[in-house]
Amino acid sequence: MSFLKAEWRKLAIANYAVNPSILEPHLPFGTELDLWEGQCFVSLVGFRFINTKILGIKIPFHTNFEEVNLRFYVKRLENNEWKRGVVFIKEIVPRHAITLVANTIYKEHYETMRMDHLWGENDLSRIVQYKWKKNKKWHSIHIEASLESIPLVAKSETEFITEHYWGYARVSASKTNEYEVTHPRWNTYEVNNSSIDVDFGAVYGEEFSSLNDMQPTSVMLAEGSEITVEKNRTII
Repeated sequence: MSFLKAEWRKLAIANYAVNPSILEPHLPFGTELDLWEGQCFVSLVGFRFINTKILGIKIPFHTNFEEVNLRFYVKRLENNEWKRGVVFIKEIVPRHAITLVANTIYKEHYETMRMDHLWGENDLSRIVQYKWKKNKKWHSIHIEASLESIPLVAKSETEFITEHYWGYARVSASKTNEYEVTHPRWNTYEVNNSSIDVDFGAVYGEEFSSLNDMQPTSVMLAEGSEITVEKNRTII
């Protein structure tokens, strides 16, 4: 049985090209950075969990909620095949129990904050916004996109960003937690406009404050799907 089943929906993604040295202290044992056309990305990602079940059980008041994370991309060679995955700098959710479970079992870096979201549409655009409050300040990612989604384009930057199916968490200098995430390929929307109001240093640590002065290399909106998160294993 999968550890977690849910839907991830309306994934708002802003990608920043950074110097790889920023991420080296966060690189889990046994992995290396996964680059796109020579560029190293971190991504700000907001979405909603819907119909969440832990070991097949819905937990009251913990089935539908927002998440915003900052992540980067890695790969791990195993049995002569590359496993492409993500590493989370921090994952923000609005429920303390979610933070406790994820940090305890998966050794992730969850933090609980007040959160909100907006999903809407008009005659021309689909609107998706995620907000979270840190140090008495609201931070947000806002996207206006096409009403209709389109299939993922092969060998595109969007495919690179969304087609990572493993999660890695650094436990120590010689130990890593690995888990598999399953989902189909996601349709995406054409982004027409976006705005990001985030103090990255305050939310994610001073080493990421340089993102405050950068424009995203790209902004994406993916529809998402049903997903599973499988039980983790330890790499030593």
